[in-house]
Amino acid sequence: MPATPRTTSSPQPGNPSLRAYDGGLLLLRLVLGLTVAAHGAQKLFGWFGGGGIEGTGQFFEMSGYPSGEAMAVIAGLSEILGGLGLALGLLTPLAGAAVFGTLVNAVAVKWGGGFFAPEGVEYEVLLAAGAAALALTGPGRIAVDRFLPWLRAHRLAYGVAAVTLGAVSAGLVLLIRN
Repeated sequence: MPATPRTTSSPQPGNPSLRAYDGGLLLLRLVLGLTVAAHGAQKLFGWFGGGGIEGTGQFFEMSGYPSGEAMAVIAGLSEILGGLGLALGLLTPLAGAAVFGTLVNAVAVKWGGGFFAPEGVEYEVLLAAGAAALALTGPGRIAVDRFLPWLRAHRLAYGVAAVTLGAVSAGLVLLIRN
């Protein structure tokens, strides 16, 4: 009788535990998601030393975006909702797409400063890559998505579609930038 693949979380010699994957994805989701959500709170509410809608809007206008305050609201909502969605594992592909698209714009704005800090883009690239990776892999089993029937079994196609949506949305926003 052929052996059947094990789907339990008990590790086999040489095989990692599914609990280890779920724990790692949870840690990544919480840190990345809450970090991005805090950036959104800076934009919308001026929390954590942020500029609020007015100050962030001025920054967007200086960066070549029209309607700076509207762009501040869009970016702030994308970061808060996308970040909290990632942290909770709620609609993870769409949350990842929101964060990814927003961070692609951040990379475009900061691009002239090189890759490394203090004016580089490595921080934004890391956040964007993490968001895209979570959209592609799914949130793991310790997530709200597990209770949503259509997302219970994450599919790579969901992640690819979401990252594509984030990239296209980011590109459209960049097209309106001077």
